[in-house]
Amino acid sequence: MVKYNPEHLDRTFAALADPTRRRMLEQLSRGELRVTDLAKPHEMSLPAVSKHLGVLEKAGLIDRQRNGRVHSLRLNAEPMKEAQAWIESYRRHWEESFDRLDDYLNQLKNNDEKQPD
Repeated sequence: MVKYNPEHLDRTFAALADPTRRRMLEQLSRGELRVTDLAKPHEMSLPAVSKHLGVLEKAGLIDRQRNGRVHSLRLNAEPMKEAQAWIESYRRHWEESFDRLDDYLNQLKNNDEKQPD
């Protein structure tokens, strides 16, 4: 299996665990947004939005560009790609394990059918 940085994965999964942050990432997947525009659809204060953005930034899921008082945000999908690759490695592992179990059970079934009564 491929080695991954557990701290990066932990931050990514923690950030993705919250539905508000996932909605924010979905908004940013359509393009760069100012913080105020990103906050509009969410019924929460700007400090609460800022806290969510801090979690997303710490996980590396967004990039912030400052131009005076205007903060623009952009999605950075790399941490999600790393998380997806980690999940994929385990998916393959479990599929292979289940395939071997299926083969074994079929072999047992065939052996039982071949035995005379």
